[in-house]
Amino acid sequence: MNKEEIQILEVCKRFNLQGEYRNYEVLNSGHINTTYQVFFFRDGDIKDYIIQRVNTYVFRNPIEVMENIALVTEYIRAKIKATGVTAKRNVLHYSQTTDGEYYTFLDDGGFWRCCRYIDDSVSFTQTDDLKLIEESGKAFGKFQVHLSDFPVKDLHIVIPHFHNTIKRYEALDAAIAENAVGRVEAVQEVIDGYKALEELATKPYRLQRAGVLPLRVTHNDTKTSNVLFDAKTHEYLSVIDLDTVMPGLVAFDFGDAIRVAASTVDEDEEDLSKVAVDLEKYEAFTRGFVSQLDGMLTEDEEKTLALGAIAMTAECGVRFLTDYLNGDKYFRIHYPDQNLARAKCHLALTRDMVKKLDEMQRIVDRYCKR
Repeated sequence: MNKEEIQILEVCKRFNLQGEYRNYEVLNSGHINTTYQVFFFRDGDIKDYIIQRVNTYVFRNPIEVMENIALVTEYIRAKIKATGVTAKRNVLHYSQTTDGEYYTFLDDGGFWRCCRYIDDSVSFTQTDDLKLIEESGKAFGKFQVHLSDFPVKDLHIVIPHFHNTIKRYEALDAAIAENAVGRVEAVQEVIDGYKALEELATKPYRLQRAGVLPLRVTHNDTKTSNVLFDAKTHEYLSVIDLDTVMPGLVAFDFGDAIRVAASTVDEDEEDLSKVAVDLEKYEAFTRGFVSQLDGMLTEDEEKTLALGAIAMTAECGVRFLTDYLNGDKYFRIHYPDQNLARAKCHLALTRDMVKKLDEMQRIVDRYCKR
């Protein structure tokens, strides 16, 4: 038995997992935490669980992260069970330790958590399937509905200013001024492109700061890969990867999903002639998302959903560009100038969204039917 398995067994013991331990598998789909699927034999069947070692370099306050997750998931569980149906497959259920906590520390400093595996589920890293895109929209829309009356003030801010687009632009300005690795002059055209988008990209955040847009519980990482689907029907089951749950704007959750789901290319595509927002994919996600909302959004929120896609795409591109100017210190790169390629691709995608903004908003309006 290796050191890894010894740690896993200790974690399972602390979370009081019952049955005869059989084995474990490493799941490699995540980029931040280390995730394992562990198998126990109990009552004549295999029971499997997900345990994770949380990256405490990224999440400096992991207890607050887990407090947020526990509050949100238990709130959703109660909402679902109140309708008279089981919540077993429709929300993550985190285990408590023998001490009643949703987490445990090992002696080596590792921070661990455990949840029940959702049977017969599947996830997709990327997809062009319109049904899956629509179902992912439903998943994140239902997430909003379940938490529409959750007291937002009870959540910790686990990453301060995560979607503060004003501060993201200020960080870009600081990187330009410092020019730490001498890259500014060569990418001035890209810098100018993002600066030209600044007023539009920061508008949703400024509206929230002015009290026009309300803060709600937001997921903040609304990729299709963060949805579990039924393995047979491909209907959505549950939203996962809740580490960044905190107060935010619905437009940012909607917009970040569109940035990934409705793009025609990967995020570092170098042939910018291929870069566009696919309105068919956009409509599929919008149809799914809005169909679940049941009129919960304010009119101002509805009128800024499409703008949220521009804000999130520009913000992400600004972050890539800032990191490139600082010497590629934050985002992992797999080849030289990948962050620059990402920044150029996001700039092209944002510009295409600006051109199509009126049509994107008309699609939102059609499904909102206010």
